[in-house]
Amino acid sequence: MDTIFALATAQGKAGVAVIRLSGSLSHKAAEILTGSPVPDRGMVLRTLRDSKGLRLDDGVVLSFRGPASFTGEDVVEFQIHGSLATTEAVLRCLGQYDGLRLAEPGEFTRRALENGKLDLAQVEGLADLIDAETEAQRKQAQAVLSGALGQLAESWRRKLIRAAALLEAVIDFADEEVPTDVSPEVRDLLTSVRGQLQREISGVRIAERIRTGFEVAIIGPPNAGKSTLLNALAGREAALTSEIAGTTRDVIEVRMDLGGLPVTLLDTAGLRDTGDVVEGMGIALARRRAEAADLRVFLTDDPLATGIEIRESDIHVLPKADQRKTPDGAISGVTGQGIDQLVDRIAAVLKTRSASAGIATRERHRAAMMVASDALMRAEGILESGPDLYDIASEELRTAIRALESLVGRIDVENLLDEIFASFCLGK
Repeated sequence: MDTIFALATAQGKAGVAVIRLSGSLSHKAAEILTGSPVPDRGMVLRTLRDSKGLRLDDGVVLSFRGPASFTGEDVVEFQIHGSLATTEAVLRCLGQYDGLRLAEPGEFTRRALENGKLDLAQVEGLADLIDAETEAQRKQAQAVLSGALGQLAESWRRKLIRAAALLEAVIDFADEEVPTDVSPEVRDLLTSVRGQLQREISGVRIAERIRTGFEVAIIGPPNAGKSTLLNALAGREAALTSEIAGTTRDVIEVRMDLGGLPVTLLDTAGLRDTGDVVEGMGIALARRRAEAADLRVFLTDDPLATGIEIRESDIHVLPKADQRKTPDGAISGVTGQGIDQLVDRIAAVLKTRSASAGIATRERHRAAMMVASDALMRAEGILESGPDLYDIASEELRTAIRALESLVGRIDVENLLDEIFASFCLGK
């Protein structure tokens, strides 16, 4: 494979920039650029020079020999001063060497996947970690990057391989010393895996919300102070405010970190009957977004008048506490009264929901687990018909195993044979 290189840190001026190389020519390129051999492993300080011997910069050179590297290949990293001119000069110089080329987006991580340093779920966890904006997102991404999902899926796979091995032993080695009735153990294995799959499947939606962000809609009648409340929560003038009812026509979105959770607050059009066509479109949009939101804050004296069904976890607060004689239970975006309490209530609801999040974080994960779970359910039903249909049950297990391959990698028939020989001493 080609030796690739790229700037590993963000574009722009910085104190330090890191340029990474990966491939068989990494150490040779580093030797040419520094004018002296670099150690197979470790860190040295070197002067980098171009093909004419002109000084480019002084930098730290880190070297790793494969497979003990991020990509599994020989890797070299240059830590240099992070000026635009310096990084561009070093990249330009590397691009002149035969056998080296600029890396494509994500190619270092792709090589790590292809060389078995990361599984596909870990690759997704790495991407989520880079994108993480809140503490909850960081923790979730770290769990996936650490291999927790892959380890869980691997444990499911081992159990399914064991179950398939038991069935295959009955089908193909009936004359050998194998258990005459393997169905109880097989059924226990399938029940165990399917139960864990169902728990993970049920937690995907919440885990995905932690990854992408919860939506919290502020709804109520016109001129209730929704936009003022949004601005107070955001700490800036995100939405226009006016005493004129119907000012908000579109949905205004503000991204926030509430208690470590990613939250998008939605300021919606005031809900009322109107003859204004444009305002009517805004109200229709507000209703759709409110229905789809994870949580709604009803800012109104009468939440039933909004025409939107109130869910158990929704929050109701009275508007304009600064204009009330008895402000109990009310909130004001103008004075800030009740703002902290509202934030705490929103965070408490979302944290309670987040507790049910699983390790799987994406629709791809859910779809694979659903296929596996459905196949196991069919296999359980087939087991009830007895050994004559074990071949069909075994095929359902293979379907479940293949569905999990996207999480843990490929398996082949040798895994089944190894399990059979190890467990039943067949072939001795």
